[in-house]
Amino acid sequence: MELEKQKGITIQSAAITFKWPPLSPDQAARLSKASASEENKRERPLNHTINLIDTPGHQDFRFEVDRCMPILDGAVCIIDGVEGVEAHTERVWASANQFDIPRLVFINKLDREGASFRKSVRDIAGRLGAIPAVCQIPWYIKDKFVGVVDVIEQVAYRWVISNSSDRTKMFKQSIDSVEVEGIVEEVKRARENLINILADHHEANIDALMGDIDTIPSSVIKKSLRYVVRHGKSGVVPVFAGASLRQVGVEPLLDAVVDYLPSPNERPETEVRNGAEILPLSRAVAATRMAPIVDSVSNVFKVMHHPKEGTLTFVRVYYGIIKGRCPQFNTHTQEHLRPKALVQIIADKVGRITELHAGQIGVLKDIKGTRTGDTLITVKSGAPIHGPRRHIKVRPPDIPPAVAFIAIEPFGTLAADGVRTALTEMSREDPSLRWLHDEKTDQFILQGMGKLHLDITVHEMKRRYNVNASFGQVSVEYKETVDDPLGDKRVTYNKPLAGKEGCVSVSVNIEPLAFVPIHPPDSVSRNGNIYHVKFAQDNPYEMQPTRTLVEELTKQMINGAYAGMARGPKRGSPMHACMVTISLRQGDPQTSSHGHFAAAARLAVQESLREANARNQVSILEPIMKVVIVCPQSAAGQVQHDITSAAGGVVLDVTDVSENYEGASGEFTDLSKVYAPPDPYETVTTMKEKTTTRRVQIIAKVPYQAIMEYDEHLRSRTGGRHSITMDFDCLDRVSAHREKSLSA
Repeated sequence: MELEKQKGITIQSAAITFKWPPLSPDQAARLSKASASEENKRERPLNHTINLIDTPGHQDFRFEVDRCMPILDGAVCIIDGVEGVEAHTERVWASANQFDIPRLVFINKLDREGASFRKSVRDIAGRLGAIPAVCQIPWYIKDKFVGVVDVIEQVAYRWVISNSSDRTKMFKQSIDSVEVEGIVEEVKRARENLINILADHHEANIDALMGDIDTIPSSVIKKSLRYVVRHGKSGVVPVFAGASLRQVGVEPLLDAVVDYLPSPNERPETEVRNGAEILPLSRAVAATRMAPIVDSVSNVFKVMHHPKEGTLTFVRVYYGIIKGRCPQFNTHTQEHLRPKALVQIIADKVGRITELHAGQIGVLKDIKGTRTGDTLITVKSGAPIHGPRRHIKVRPPDIPPAVAFIAIEPFGTLAADGVRTALTEMSREDPSLRWLHDEKTDQFILQGMGKLHLDITVHEMKRRYNVNASFGQVSVEYKETVDDPLGDKRVTYNKPLAGKEGCVSVSVNIEPLAFVPIHPPDSVSRNGNIYHVKFAQDNPYEMQPTRTLVEELTKQMINGAYAGMARGPKRGSPMHACMVTISLRQGDPQTSSHGHFAAAARLAVQESLREANARNQVSILEPIMKVVIVCPQSAAGQVQHDITSAAGGVVLDVTDVSENYEGASGEFTDLSKVYAPPDPYETVTTMKEKTTTRRVQIIAKVPYQAIMEYDEHLRSRTGGRHSITMDFDCLDRVSAHREKSLSA
């Protein structure tokens, strides 16, 4: 993406497939001649298939990271060697803990001035609560980072710029040839520490790990490290070093991915959601006498538009085999869809394939209506899917509420169609983007996860869709909610719709979600509210409704109620955290159109909210952010004053992060017991003089309105020597004196 190059950050997750290690021409020739059976008999394949998912690091794109977490078999956490572990890294690490994802750590940018491998290793222990298993030691010649020393193999790797290009080439050499004072002894200390960690966490291999540190075979150490990383929740994380921009350390890191991270068949069985029930995937798809055999279950983790290939839907297969253009059943939209082709992206090439097996990642071309997070199912002979299987969801994404919005005003009807198309497509790609059309102002309201998120979305709308519209300023996304149960509100809608007469009567009851701890099993969650439809006993049908008809009427009434909840009565903000129960009192689908059912539900919701506002039963909610600021100690006092006075926030914690740490779990980490090699590995006089500034971490809760533009203000106080990370924490009621200024 063009903006990624301009801003120097990852904005969208990227997925590619490649083989590692690369084959020599002779190996490739032998492999092409070998039969499939001969290749399967090989104890260790010549190379492995790696599906790489590159995810963003900025907090505005946390959904890009969270939606990829469930599909991962393993992860490489890349840490900036200058900054160390940052606040956003801690949050992503916690998400990986939830899914028990095995991890490696790569400490990057060690060629930069101010980089510290030692500090980053201590950060892994102190801030992430992990046990760093140092597998490499950085190699410096004076102040230049040139390579790494492998602790396990006890060899050194040096990267030298090629004469024919700007790329570097890796050379392997003995550790004795590394002219760094004390490096042999340091490698021995690192090896001893690594073996002690493995002995503590792999008792089955403890005998093999006993003996002289130098003579324990590297294969024994690798076997134990592989076991510790792939099994259990020990918290042991292998740590590697490098500078990826110069390709330093990249090849050994990819070797470590193959050596230590698990393959799909080594991971625990996937659990799926079926209504309110969580159960193993094998149980959810088990064959029964009444249900057809399931061929495949896959999850959509990314949707993107390719300028040449069209709409590409990236899927991870969890069960069975996807074949060619076989129809897919989408359990979210309840539709059967047929892709135009099945393809795989290898490096920068798109190639057609005939099938995808469990554990593999591939792409469905031009499959309509899917969005990120959807679950797709195929069954034998394309038979209809009935019963609970229709609602299986593989780890559906948890989408946090939007915190910011921007108003879009198209220049005319044709331009409005273009805006609608752009918003529809982009919200398919990124479900954390929501939008609605304001009928009163004829504007489109685009909601997102922050200012940068919306700025980039607007840029892409202009670049990709050439929309003809004016864009307002990014503003805070407020919500409205009810304070008490509102009681039943009954309305009758009997106006003609599309030339057809009709009469439908419904009642709605809106109450705070906090008052309803248990939701009905067939309720629907949409944009922070729960909707439930009941067919009242006094509804005089002249016909017995079929299951299909009941499902359609339920859908129409929920759509109507959802439209009514889109604008609150106080300032026109969306309603949030409400339980909406819709009861059909009267209405015959033979004499009334489906639109009458939707219109009746919408009208009932609107009137109920309007009356509640007149009784002062509606409040305004604002997004509260959990903010982590790391700054020089000299600026900490002023930052705390800004937060508590002008911003109206609350400071939760202030910590000196220069020395010891209190981890995310609240447990203090004694860094004296954590092995981290000295930094650097030769006399101090040969290095550039580095000054140390004491740094303070401030954790606070602050209204997003007050903190949205604070980064620029903070830059003037710290000279740019700070970091600020914010994540959505909660929606909280606006104070009474501020609510008056916000009310419409």
